[in-house]
Amino acid sequence: MKTKGYAALSAKKALEPFNFDRRNLKDNDVALEVLYAGICHSDIHQAREEWGPAIFPMVPGHEIVGRVIEVASKVSKFKVGDLIGVGVFIDSCRKCSSCSAGLEQYCVEGMTGTYNTYERDGKTIAFGGYCDKFVIDQDYAVHVPSNLDLSGVAPLMCAGITLYSPLKNWGAGKGKKVGIMGLGGLGHMGLKFAHALGAHTTVFSHSPSKESDAKAMGADDFVVTKDITALKPMYKSFDLILNTISADIDLDPYLQLLKLDGTLVVIGLPGKPYAINVGTLLDQRRSLTGSMIGGVAELQEMLNFCGEHNIVSDVEVIKSDYINQAYERTVASDVKYRFVIDGKSF
Repeated sequence: MKTKGYAALSAKKALEPFNFDRRNLKDNDVALEVLYAGICHSDIHQAREEWGPAIFPMVPGHEIVGRVIEVASKVSKFKVGDLIGVGVFIDSCRKCSSCSAGLEQYCVEGMTGTYNTYERDGKTIAFGGYCDKFVIDQDYAVHVPSNLDLSGVAPLMCAGITLYSPLKNWGAGKGKKVGIMGLGGLGHMGLKFAHALGAHTTVFSHSPSKESDAKAMGADDFVVTKDITALKPMYKSFDLILNTISADIDLDPYLQLLKLDGTLVVIGLPGKPYAINVGTLLDQRRSLTGSMIGGVAELQEMLNFCGEHNIVSDVEVIKSDYINQAYERTVASDVKYRFVIDGKSF
């Protein structure tokens, strides 16, 4: 299948137009026209080879919303014309304990990423969603509610599920006090979900200018963290805190905000390991843990929840020829709150 997209040909080059062939449909595959593709900060890290050796040419993109244009002989989950979503992975071993439990993102053999990896045959490069067409096994795609703004749905496929999953896993809801560290592409989704789940939600941000946005999205409280002593009055009061900040910061003041058996979940990836004060964990039996995206079933659950509560990401829609500028602006945190590429522009 002839496909037009944008690719990084090496770590030192800007992304450029790239034509390639998608595979012919296997029995369980669906083909889709890409309507929108979100830009995730992890796309930038991988395209610039900042997370270790990468595979080039690389077509990034794992926040994909499209419309089904063809289905293979054994497909029953989708029909032509359906809205469809593709997230961070496109396959897994399908037989380990994690896959059997619907936690494909934690596949014991390793999930197959949407790009910058090889498909399960070990030789076919997986190309991502910065393109006009995509092919995927029906079991690894999800239905998209038709009532949502599709451009705002694209980031839900990564940023959205990355925040929804820990909120659900650690029981955010009515009667719970939840903190969100950072109000960026990830944090603003955590805020929207925590608020919709009924939790009392506090945003911690170093940017005072974001308070009005936070309140409009449902924040009960907004705390400016330039002066870290501002946290002291809230010590031992939170059930759950989600850290969406990728910078290297001192977690100890935030851990001290947790009440007995409270949990701080790390979601952002810092440049180096955290230094942890174990005494703070021992006090109040606190937990420090991590979380990564969600399985296919949970991704569908999240989209259904978004459809019910009219939740989408705040986005700036761009054309494909603006990708490199969008990368620079993303690194500079100059976007509210995610860039999304119009699939018609490839």
